[in-house]
Amino acid sequence: MSSGGIFILVLLVLFLVWLMLVRPQRRRQRNQELMIDHLRVGDEVLTAGGFFAIVVRIDDDEVTVELSPGSEARLSKRAIAVVMPDEDEAEPVEPEAEASEPVGENRR
Repeated sequence: MSSGGIFILVLLVLFLVWLMLVRPQRRRQRNQELMIDHLRVGDEVLTAGGFFAIVVRIDDDEVTVELSPGSEARLSKRAIAVVMPDEDEAEPVEPEAEASEPVGENRR
């Protein structure tokens, strides 16, 4: 294999790594930043620790959430994993395509 062929192969591998790893990570990071930017008082959130809570105050880099009535905690904004959709605004979830074979059927 010539040195030009090796160079092209290395470039192809680097492009595939960028396409498969870097690009999706940037997209997830951008979506996380947008979610945090649109965080509002009263939103129900799921924290990175697995707690469901209601946002009661938003500061620069911190969020105060109510875990249960009378129980508040301060969190870093980065600790918010998901903002739960409002029940009024939630779109119906369509069931996935059914498998070709029934689940309960025994195969021999």
